[in-house]
Amino acid sequence: MSMLAPGSGRPTTGGSAGHPLDPLTPAEMAAAVAAVRADERLSEPLRFTVVSLEEKAARAGERRAEVIVRDAGAHRSWHVSVALDGDRDEPTATADRWDDLHDEQPAITPHESRLFAAACRAHPEFVAALAKRGITDPSLTMVDAESLGGFVPERYRGRRVAWGATWHREDDRDNGYARPVEGLMPIVDLDTMEILEIEDRGVVRMASERGTFAEGEWGEPRPDLKPLEVEQAEGPSFSVDGWRVDWQGWSFRVGFDHREALVLHELTFMGRPVLKRAAVNEMYVPYLDPTASQYRKNFFDWGEYGAGVMTNSLELGCDCLGLIHYFDATVVDGDGSVRPIRQAICMHEEDHGIAWKHTNSRTGEVEVRRSRRLIVSSFATVANYDYGFFWSLFQDGSIELEIKLTGILSAAGIADGEQPLHGRMVAPNVQAATHQHYFAVRLDTEVDGPLNRIAEIHAEPESDPALDPYGNAVRAVRTVLASESAAARRNDPARAVHWRVESDSAVNRYGEPTAYRLHVDSTAVPFARPHSVSGRRAPFVEQHVWATRRSDDERYIGGEYPNQAEPGADGIHKWREADRSLDPAELAVWAIVGTHHLPRPEDWPVMPVARGHLRFEPDGFFDRNPTLDLARPRSAQGGHCCHGDGAK
Repeated sequence: MSMLAPGSGRPTTGGSAGHPLDPLTPAEMAAAVAAVRADERLSEPLRFTVVSLEEKAARAGERRAEVIVRDAGAHRSWHVSVALDGDRDEPTATADRWDDLHDEQPAITPHESRLFAAACRAHPEFVAALAKRGITDPSLTMVDAESLGGFVPERYRGRRVAWGATWHREDDRDNGYARPVEGLMPIVDLDTMEILEIEDRGVVRMASERGTFAEGEWGEPRPDLKPLEVEQAEGPSFSVDGWRVDWQGWSFRVGFDHREALVLHELTFMGRPVLKRAAVNEMYVPYLDPTASQYRKNFFDWGEYGAGVMTNSLELGCDCLGLIHYFDATVVDGDGSVRPIRQAICMHEEDHGIAWKHTNSRTGEVEVRRSRRLIVSSFATVANYDYGFFWSLFQDGSIELEIKLTGILSAAGIADGEQPLHGRMVAPNVQAATHQHYFAVRLDTEVDGPLNRIAEIHAEPESDPALDPYGNAVRAVRTVLASESAAARRNDPARAVHWRVESDSAVNRYGEPTAYRLHVDSTAVPFARPHSVSGRRAPFVEQHVWATRRSDDERYIGGEYPNQAEPGADGIHKWREADRSLDPAELAVWAIVGTHHLPRPEDWPVMPVARGHLRFEPDGFFDRNPTLDLARPRSAQGGHCCHGDGAK
């Protein structure tokens, strides 16, 4: 980990280590890779798709690494559990538990993607196809290895394959994603890097405009923006010990893994448990355009690539502003090399406006308190798109997740004179398809104890006329979702729908179960036909909230290995067929934050941030406002803001 010391501008090491849930150290990762690589059952080349802490073992007090490795030479994949012993900076590693994945395909690694692009650029047929389009320097061509996601041709069944979206740059500084090479799509065997076939749907004129956006390219920077300084002369209000954080009644642990990236563990508020674990568990992106270069696009970005390995290093003043504590992360690239991600996670405090206020209009007395929040954030770049994940903890016990979507649209070429039917023009000869983003957020709840239940609350008019003489009465109707078959629900703001996660053991002074309330503020609904590949691959997007009984064997909402999987073969829609009781249970609550994106010209060539949002807030967890103990703020003149002007 690294911490930005006040005023230094440089990261300094701080904190201790040693908790079971701490992420693997670089030495542990290297030892795990070496132990797997040395096993006689493997050949070469090897592709390491996951090396992460094995959380199930960690919670049982055992230090283990989870390794998923592809033996490309043998066309075989393994899930390996590696025992780690000794000092975490000089560990010993034993790869002692091996599971053959048979027909399941692990995620595509960045290493494979680089090899894929190089193989395409060296292939005579691909080079000839570029030349037909006037491209004479293949080194300036970008080819992204994209999952085939339910569209694997039957003739390649059983092989590890990907298809390529092709882009062109005029020079090294050009934005290739602004120049799609429309209609040119290679299909490649990722084990052998053999070009199996090249689809060429004909030449379409490429974009005539550069899509670059460096400072100064679109005019001089606006001159009238004055500096905005954030200072905390006395230092931050949080304390950090290793990966543990304490702030304003909150205590939690920061984690990081290959698939989900930023994870929060063991969140408690005022000494009371709230969440056992919280993370963005999966992202599914279906494109809603049937054109040749778009129809295959439906991605499980976490399950088919991995958020951890795509996580950015963050910079003070650019990604984060203020007095920052950074957590460094470590990942393993596909070739087995250990790669540090400096300043992968940013943590800082922000003023958040008014917490509460009242002015006594009779006496002129004012009581006001300001709100502050603690933000833990990370950013991941998935080829053209960039995604930011901002977990905010508030002084009233609330938790919010804001997801920021930016980067570059996945564009396609379009012929002169044509207009897109299923998207928008964003530049000459460039269209961007209508698409959606679904972020599955997994909340392992622990509200005032391990056993919880979930209830849906909605508003409806009073049905008994005798109880509604003035025609204005409304009831809040509570329905317990007692089993998994009942716990698949849609949001409906027109009925004020929300969900209540209740303790099975604690009650407040009104006799109600103590609880937290879940609001999913950003939702979308699928438009793909149910029989389509997109409709069958990700049934979890059909609902906005799911709940299941927590299981170590049911970790990822879209399935453990979605890459090249039979659409709908695994995932939450399958698990809930067991219809286990949730009244009460150790709950996993899955919230689906969705956005429907009909592109606009203003999204080009780089997209202003769009946002998705959810909230998890106390609901009868306290007997009264938990921020009554906040100190009065001080005015700019140095006195208290709260004063009276005399009786009126």
